[in-house]
Amino acid sequence: MVITGVCLLVFLVLLCFFLGYMERKVAAFMEIRLGPNRVGPKGSLQIVADTVKLLFKEGLTPDCADKFLFNLAPGIMVVTSMLAVAPIAFAKDFQIWNINIGVLYVSAISSMGVIGILMAGWSSSNKYSLIGAMRSGAQIVSYELSIGLSLISIVILTGSLSLSDIVYSQANGWWIFKGHIPIIISFVIFIIASTAEINRAPFDLTEAEQELTGGFHTEYAGMKFAMFLLSEYINLFIVSAIAATIFLGGWMPFHIGGLEGFNHIMDFIPSSIWFFGKTFFIIFVIMWFRWTFPRLRIDQLLNLEWKYLLPISMVNVLLVTLMAIMGWHF
Repeated sequence: MVITGVCLLVFLVLLCFFLGYMERKVAAFMEIRLGPNRVGPKGSLQIVADTVKLLFKEGLTPDCADKFLFNLAPGIMVVTSMLAVAPIAFAKDFQIWNINIGVLYVSAISSMGVIGILMAGWSSSNKYSLIGAMRSGAQIVSYELSIGLSLISIVILTGSLSLSDIVYSQANGWWIFKGHIPIIISFVIFIIASTAEINRAPFDLTEAEQELTGGFHTEYAGMKFAMFLLSEYINLFIVSAIAATIFLGGWMPFHIGGLEGFNHIMDFIPSSIWFFGKTFFIIFVIMWFRWTFPRLRIDQLLNLEWKYLLPISMVNVLLVTLMAIMGWHF
């Protein structure tokens, strides 16, 4: 277990290095510029330089802050993010914890991250941090409903909460294709709600620089601030991996029922390539959102969830239930 934990920690840190570099290059691509290009080949070591800078920065604690909670909050954020990785299948027969309630486990653990955000905002003794934390609480609690209903649609069709069972149920076709229009709606709602859940633009009201100077992590510096960045990238990877697993077959190759020759050719591609290819495609889409859409106001953000996404999700679950009872899916 210790070896597994250390390997997971190293993997996630390296992954965050890569995602930080990827985000800067995607931003540069969207804005028709070069991005990092000085430190290392093609700027590949820029994120390492930034990490070294954060390592040597002094971590200050405000005089009026609750020092225990102030120092505990970044740790809670990182630990809850890492715990959610456990049931994800990275390849065929390669899974840290094959729990039979994987979907419920990920939903429960990922919702605990808001505790760290609220703790950071309140303990900072800063009105901007507190406003950012309160916004985050309202935002995460709201958008969790749509995420849960999107996941329930797949659980209804597969009859299982296990992520492994959901992947194996897509051996003859991914749910995004064989689930018809209701599953496509669930997938779109999941991507939108997940982007809001992990506080990424255009839903980053919790750290809006123009209004809150940084939001819940305004008072943080050095490695404590780096831990918030680490948890953000881990959460980005988790929601993308869950979307790839639930809707796009996870590590399962692209199979079409009845075309055995084609399916046999697809099987030659390693399962880990399929998983990471789908995951990074969704990560790219979520990064694309950031450089395409302007930031919403807080009232627009909550209206989008309560007046549009939630009612659509509830009707969609009824359609999926009817589809499962009638056997209308492939």
